[in-house]
Amino acid sequence: MWLLIPTFVQLTILPLLLIGIYSIWSFSIRRKPPLDSIPGPPSNSFVYGNTREIFSKNGWKYHQKMWDYGGISRFRGLVGKEILYVIDPLALNHILLKDQDIFEEPIALVATLKQLVGRGLPVAIGAEHKRQRKMLNPAFSISHLKGIFPVLFPVVYQLRNGISSEIKQGNGHIDVMSWMTRVALESIGQGGLGYSFESFESDNYNNIYANAIKQILPLSFRAYHVFKDLILLLDKLGVTKFRHLLIDILPFRLPKYIQRAIWGGATEAHLGRGKDIINILLKETMGAKISEDELVGHMNTFLLAATDTTSSALSRTLSLLAENLGIQSKLRDELTTAHKERGDFDYDMLQSLPYLDAVCRETLRVYPPVASVSREALKDVVVPLQFPTTSADGSSELEKVLITKGTEIYISILGANRSKRIWGQDADEWKPSRWLEDLPVSVSEARLPGVYSQMMTFAGGKRSCIGFKFLEMEMKLVLAVLIETFIFEPVVEISWDMGVVSVPRVKDSIDTTPHLPLKVTPVSSRNCTLR
Repeated sequence: MWLLIPTFVQLTILPLLLIGIYSIWSFSIRRKPPLDSIPGPPSNSFVYGNTREIFSKNGWKYHQKMWDYGGISRFRGLVGKEILYVIDPLALNHILLKDQDIFEEPIALVATLKQLVGRGLPVAIGAEHKRQRKMLNPAFSISHLKGIFPVLFPVVYQLRNGISSEIKQGNGHIDVMSWMTRVALESIGQGGLGYSFESFESDNYNNIYANAIKQILPLSFRAYHVFKDLILLLDKLGVTKFRHLLIDILPFRLPKYIQRAIWGGATEAHLGRGKDIINILLKETMGAKISEDELVGHMNTFLLAATDTTSSALSRTLSLLAENLGIQSKLRDELTTAHKERGDFDYDMLQSLPYLDAVCRETLRVYPPVASVSREALKDVVVPLQFPTTSADGSSELEKVLITKGTEIYISILGANRSKRIWGQDADEWKPSRWLEDLPVSVSEARLPGVYSQMMTFAGGKRSCIGFKFLEMEMKLVLAVLIETFIFEPVVEISWDMGVVSVPRVKDSIDTTPHLPLKVTPVSSRNCTLR
């Protein structure tokens, strides 16, 4: 009988029916969390809840409305599931630090990432995650990053020369987003894997791996938000058809010396020649057992995590500097003076430049590339609040919240970074100068559990971003070289889409492809007195 059913039904109706049945079943057995007292917006749909607003590419204003409910609120997920929305600093401290073993990444998200990258840090849980994190940490230490810095220098100069060449061939209107994607991919390729993607070899840049990252990552997270229950079902059934999507299109195979290291035949001297993260990792783990699957999983994780986030952060910074020419000019003055007085840029010099640091910090605070992370409670736990929240019916002030097992938590990085209770009434404003003065006492009192500069941009706790210092190093080097060489100015109005990673596009354009056109002019061709 099955063979007589039309293919269209097999491919569409029956999968949807399966999703529906499984979702209703899972909803029926789900413990209903006692979240009725927590405020939040009304649900717009039983099927979708508030997900179409929360996860909309134009969801910026909706998220600001969520912040109005206080440090903790709730919204509806699919088929009525209640999800906590958290920006309260004390609650975040418990979720990400004090009680971090109670709050793990949602199992559906782990299953999604497993299908995407294979074995790697994002899919490891418990003791396995601790083992992998301990093994990877040394590769991202400052001493090792200083060794990687010279590897990035030629990459950034290729970027500078490529932009200069495009300026000479055209009218100076450059798609900065495209160039930032190239340099981000090439930097993690050479600095992370010891491999060149040849990102600057062609004027018509079209790297299959870079394109796959941009397409697969958003699609995978969209699938996670919409088809969580189906993903869990497929994972439980052991369906592997869609597994290792990026592994299958890796543009290289593991070099023989890496294979020998995995199998125990490489020498420490051989591995010591490379300054990239993978070489450092293998050298640090000489004698330890690491499978090829795990190593490739780490490689995919580095590429996924480093390419889009870095290109987004760099593009956002250059866009902001183009809109604020006085700040751009002040930054250029600092860079030019440092270069003249202290010679070529190196790691320590860039780390010591206060205004460059302020520009980077403020961009990463106000416009974090990733707006949120998710957690799931493994058991019932009471979480205190630093800022009491008015209950849904307005009858009381909530000073703590019972979070029951299975409750999903949406941690708003964006909301915590822009909290006016923490950062002051100008929290939404991009003001690099705030980092050159004493921050409000409320910032230190908040004790946000973030690993970077008292903010939540790279999360906190055992699942904080392991490579944030690499991103910061690359970001400062790219900005130093480009701002010293070019003047950036706006040419069209830009809007930014929310997503797994924020991306720019031309406002009101029918082309939804990420683009950031800016007017780019060599400093040497103009009287650089813009203020």
